[in-house]
Amino acid sequence: MGLVLGSAHYLLAVVVFALLVRRAIIGKKAIRRNGEPLRNPPNTLPLVGNGIQFLQPRWSLFSWFDRCQRQFGYETLAITVPTLPPGVLIHDPQNLDYVFKHEGLFTKGNFVKNRSWDLFGNGIINADGDFWKLQRKAGLSFLNTANLRVLTDVALPQYLSESIKELQSAKPDQVVDLQDIFHEITTKLMGKMAYNMEMHFSSPFSSSFDHASGCTAQRFQNPLYPLTELFFGHKFRKSVSTVKKFGLEIVSRAVEDQNGPRDDAKTTSSSSSDKLDQISGSLIQFLLSAIPDSPSTVADAALTYLSAGRDTTGQALTWTFYLLLSHPSVLAKIRAEVDSVLAQHTPALGPDDPIPSTIFTPTTTPYSLAVFYESLRLYPPIPFEIRQCQADCTLPDGTLLPKDSVLVWCLWAMQRSKLTWGEDADEFKPERFLDMQTGKIIHKNAAEFPVFYGGARACLGRKMAEGIAVQVVPVVGWLFDFEGAWDRGKGRERRSGSSLTLPMEGGLPVFVRRRRRGRGEVVN
Repeated sequence: MGLVLGSAHYLLAVVVFALLVRRAIIGKKAIRRNGEPLRNPPNTLPLVGNGIQFLQPRWSLFSWFDRCQRQFGYETLAITVPTLPPGVLIHDPQNLDYVFKHEGLFTKGNFVKNRSWDLFGNGIINADGDFWKLQRKAGLSFLNTANLRVLTDVALPQYLSESIKELQSAKPDQVVDLQDIFHEITTKLMGKMAYNMEMHFSSPFSSSFDHASGCTAQRFQNPLYPLTELFFGHKFRKSVSTVKKFGLEIVSRAVEDQNGPRDDAKTTSSSSSDKLDQISGSLIQFLLSAIPDSPSTVADAALTYLSAGRDTTGQALTWTFYLLLSHPSVLAKIRAEVDSVLAQHTPALGPDDPIPSTIFTPTTTPYSLAVFYESLRLYPPIPFEIRQCQADCTLPDGTLLPKDSVLVWCLWAMQRSKLTWGEDADEFKPERFLDMQTGKIIHKNAAEFPVFYGGARACLGRKMAEGIAVQVVPVVGWLFDFEGAWDRGKGRERRSGSSLTLPMEGGLPVFVRRRRRGRGEVVN
């Protein structure tokens, strides 16, 4: 989308930026390691530091982070942006492990909260201390073993089957956006399982949330966002209003459910919906119980979980199939794994019988799970993280961080490190997550593979995401052939749009062809 702020925004930002530089830079002390100032990353300029770099398009910023780790390895670097606290960029897994183990010391802080508050408010992404514990406990209560079993055995097969039918109905010359397909699956899942609501990715809420997320992400790159939003933020404010209204609607409907089934819920009764009702309470009900006196806070928490559960998994599936399009040998191995599972678990399955997707699990399809992990490594759904120090501290490498300083790590760059992943770090190689002798998954250390975060804030939805992936990836990959429809045949690189997560800009447009392999479609 050009420069992050657009040409007019950029000009205004640069003018005001220049006026503030001298005042902002005075008095800012250099962060030191073992008594010596940290080295600066590439493209650090006098006075403005890395400020101009952070105004560049998101994809360019990722490339810059990657260049930093390739040039300096595990070395901690100084980040200087006028008008912001002093900061560091870390790449060493030991330093990241220290951050994970000292959650109370490295919090979201005002730096993150001030930028994400409009969208997420008191949601778990911003919460610290006891309030964070309440929301996390609600999430743990919801994502219990019984509910996860309903998700993988009942809800997911149903919604996957619906998407399979949509793909089967596509005409040879019809372009289908796989990103929309995967987002629809995860949106339906989160809507029913978490909020007992029928939700669709094409709703006005989804488009408003996507725009608000993009604008919120820009705040972390543009130190002058209060000024630029004053002139250019009308659509952002309107989108946030739509999102907040939807959040309150979720809470209102949940309160009605507490008082008895709604009329619309009664009219949709069926055998499949009866099975879905086996969940032991929706997430929103757990949140209402944990935070009974603040509907707006419950709405914030609900919206945060919705984003985490819907967007990250849907986007991860999108990047997985993007990689499979250019790596047919990997897709062939997935299909071979599916054939093996079908032969073992459904030996009497006839050529026209439907395929039960529930036979595909992390245990039965380890290679498919390894493919998913490798996709997450190269295209992490949360591409970078920011924390703020609540007290003076020293990292394992000797870097002394003063109170309020900002600490940044870029998963996009760290997970391409040859020091961590070897000389083939840039290659798509699912085998790095497999024990080739036993065929079992290799679970990497959270500090080396932080895509699910680590420590006290480790991702609550990891098992849910894995359960979704090991059904969607094998089934969709086995049933269909895909051809990229962008710049047909040229294979140009797909990039991420502006967001707090990693959506594919312009989606993943493909042509779909059903594979004739003698088996039917997926059923619940």
